[in-house]
Amino acid sequence: MAKKNEIIVRDVTIRTMNVNSVDYICISDIARQKNMIDPNGVIGNWMRNRNTIEYLGLWETLHNPNFNPLEFEGFRKEAGLNAFTLSPTRWIEATNAIGLVAKSGRYGGTYAMSDIAFKFANWVSVEFELYLVMEFQRLKANEQVQIEWTAKRELSKINYHIHTDAIKNNLIPEKVTTAQASIIYAEEADVLNVAMFGMTAKQWREANPDLKGNIRDYATTNELICLSNMENINAVLINDGIPQGERLVKLNRIAIQQMQVLEEHSNRALLK
Repeated sequence: MAKKNEIIVRDVTIRTMNVNSVDYICISDIARQKNMIDPNGVIGNWMRNRNTIEYLGLWETLHNPNFNPLEFEGFRKEAGLNAFTLSPTRWIEATNAIGLVAKSGRYGGTYAMSDIAFKFANWVSVEFELYLVMEFQRLKANEQVQIEWTAKRELSKINYHIHTDAIKNNLIPEKVTTAQASIIYAEEADVLNVAMFGMTAKQWREANPDLKGNIRDYATTNELICLSNMENINAVLINDGIPQGERLVKLNRIAIQQMQVLEEHSNRALLK
């Protein structure tokens, strides 16, 4: 299924979609920069051009193993003639092209793989192309941040369950109330808090009465990464039967070591 999105280029909404990890940009939206009433006519004029046909054919040859070169040669020979016309749909159906996608319906239009879309934008307006590339790169950067955030969140969930399962299987007696179990879970959470921040959740709340949430809500990204790692390590130590006091000392040493590595890596990244 296509994942759809939008970018704003000089106050103009340009639709995008991602199909099977391939990015497409709506060139119908770009064409409206040249002719608001008849964007399809703009695309048609672009596709009548011999340079355009040769570029599309080369792109498909490089990226599409099912491309039909015989049909392409026919279009290439006719391109530029007064009577020659070519629509995106005809090009796609005749050559098995994948660089262009024609969508029907109210929110349809012609979409092009990003390389081709930039080429079309350049033909429409060099200035508009520069802004389009800039906004598209910003979109991809934001998507990458979201992917990384989601991956870290999922890793945190997995480690959390590993940690709580270790507590349940090794530290909570068979016959215990829910309230008593909650105390044990909280104590183990505080083992990590003390190892990482040097204080329990209660101590943090008492020291920060005006702040909402908890101590982890105000942690840095590196601290959260370290905490996620320590949940996994603490689970291993619990399964090995290591007493809580010894675990706290070990976890504190690990936290110091990992934070030094993470901070050094962050500083190197900033210097690049």
